[in-house]
Amino acid sequence: MLSEAIKDETRSKHMMMTYHEILKQYWGYDNFRGIQEEIIQSIGKGHDTLGLMPTGGGKSITFQVPALAQEGLCLVVTPLIALMKDQVRNLRERGIKAIAVYSGMSQEEIIVALENCIFGDYKFLYISPERLDTEIFQTKLRHMKISMITVDESHCISQWGYDFRPAYLKIADIRKMLPGTPVLALTATATPEVVKDIQQKLAFGEDSQTFRMSFERKNLAYIVRRTENKQEELLHILNKVNGSAIVYTRNRKRTREVAELLTNNHITATFYHAGLNNDVKDQRQKSWLTGESRVMVATNAFGMGIDKPDVRIVIHIDMPDSPEAYFQEAGRAGRDGNKAYAVLLYTKTDKTNLSRRITDTFPDKEYIRNVYESINYYYQMAMGDGMGCMYAFNIDEFCRNFKYFPIQVDSALKILTRAGYLEYTDEQDNASRVIFTLRRDELYKLQEYSADTEKLINVILRSYTGLFTDYAFINEETLSVRTGLSRQEVYDILVMLTKRHVLHYIPRKKTPYIIYTRERQEKERIHLSNEVYEKRKESYTSRIKAMIEYASAEDNCRSRMLLRYFGEKNEHNCGQCDFCLQMHETGLRKGEFQDIQEQIVAFLSESPCPVTDLCHKLPFDEDKTKQIVSFLVSEEIIHLKDGILSS
Repeated sequence: MLSEAIKDETRSKHMMMTYHEILKQYWGYDNFRGIQEEIIQSIGKGHDTLGLMPTGGGKSITFQVPALAQEGLCLVVTPLIALMKDQVRNLRERGIKAIAVYSGMSQEEIIVALENCIFGDYKFLYISPERLDTEIFQTKLRHMKISMITVDESHCISQWGYDFRPAYLKIADIRKMLPGTPVLALTATATPEVVKDIQQKLAFGEDSQTFRMSFERKNLAYIVRRTENKQEELLHILNKVNGSAIVYTRNRKRTREVAELLTNNHITATFYHAGLNNDVKDQRQKSWLTGESRVMVATNAFGMGIDKPDVRIVIHIDMPDSPEAYFQEAGRAGRDGNKAYAVLLYTKTDKTNLSRRITDTFPDKEYIRNVYESINYYYQMAMGDGMGCMYAFNIDEFCRNFKYFPIQVDSALKILTRAGYLEYTDEQDNASRVIFTLRRDELYKLQEYSADTEKLINVILRSYTGLFTDYAFINEETLSVRTGLSRQEVYDILVMLTKRHVLHYIPRKKTPYIIYTRERQEKERIHLSNEVYEKRKESYTSRIKAMIEYASAEDNCRSRMLLRYFGEKNEHNCGQCDFCLQMHETGLRKGEFQDIQEQIVAFLSESPCPVTDLCHKLPFDEDKTKQIVSFLVSEEIIHLKDGILSS
């Protein structure tokens, strides 16, 4: 037994040396941060592992490093297509073979990608949860050598998380196909209830391990600013605090309005939301990252995977609907460790507006059934048909035809998705892509090309790599500039080459999809269970209430409130939020007063003592302690009799 333990220890030391070498070689770091090393060791030993790490905690390192240290492919399940593409690009730039499969890709693209994973010595396969349940994926998976499974944003698997995705539940089935393969689940926002649910839903083993990095951000000051004029307050704050900034709004229209307001007041700004095409998103993101635009005004579509360390302030001009969302978005400030601010602008009407979101997010059951019926009429779906059918979905056209409001329809479709009647994917923006179907040597043998066609082919081959083994994302505008052809000419040539089977061109398409996951049902037979509707509505309502409580509180440290929500006990005030910086009537800062008061009361509850003894035993300034003791005695919170203090 002892010899085995020594062997394990030696193996562990050797592996950690390997991990450090990998970290140095690919990322240039000498040491791991926080709990990264503990998580890596745990998953490296084959334990199911849960890592709770705040935004900016370095989650990707925890699975990328151990995956590179062992043979086989790391399967990464993540819901964010933009983040998936970003990570694949970053890994490829480091010389690491990675590939992604997600909703909206064509059948040909998916097959090429999956076969590359079987035969192409790839190390990472990123996949959206919706693709896990497809026959083609499961067939190909059986031929892959999977070393570990990573579940990013793992709170999405929990019915009680703020961002539940039903497709995540399929991961447990995938585990059955890969016995003995360990799972690493990662999240930046999980309450104790959600943590338990994650472990259960992912079928964690008895030897599983959980590592929690403190969610406390000592350099981040949380501020709630009450105001009746948010625009004026926004300008005041941005003129007062220098540096890069993000302003979060509730909807797309407001991003444009706020960006225009800032620009008109000589603050450089741009805006970002899911409705923009990829090229515009990339251009605006670059403008902000380089500092050309100081402020990014955005919906919650912006931020995932964006790593700009010097953001000095994040301002929410509209209230998010959960502390989880607020914490994640606010956490994008101050990743460089320097002082930063997270400011929430709050008016009296925000409480009413936030409460209204409950009915928008959970419309009546009858309304949901009516939306389902209207969808069937929209696609002219016969009773008993539809299973597996996939359709592009224009929500604006649908709402015009059937006299609905888009917000409630979006919510109804998401509930129907959870209930298993259909799969509704949010708006996808897929860039154009190309793969050559002829081999390179066959390509050069063809002589019948026009000069323009030949020019375009040569520019594509010079501009993009891997075109004969995988689909490459292309930009028709860029190709137009480099060839001197018009954008329409580029498009026409690519379509012609596709028809001739020289290459396969998939033009950019931007649309949501509806997929029937079962045959059409009678409206009356649509069953919305307690778990799908009532319990989720209750959970959502409690998050709304927690957010309102956070914004309206006047007697609590903001940081402590957030940490308490995530199940983290913190015995001290942050000393820098708006509450902590307010003055108590004693002349001390409220946060400081509260800290000393709590310790005085706690100390006296154990044993009464003279004032002098108390001052010596507590780690605070003696004059301040005496001042607070005097105040607490006058308010009869503690008692003084015969020179002895008691609670």
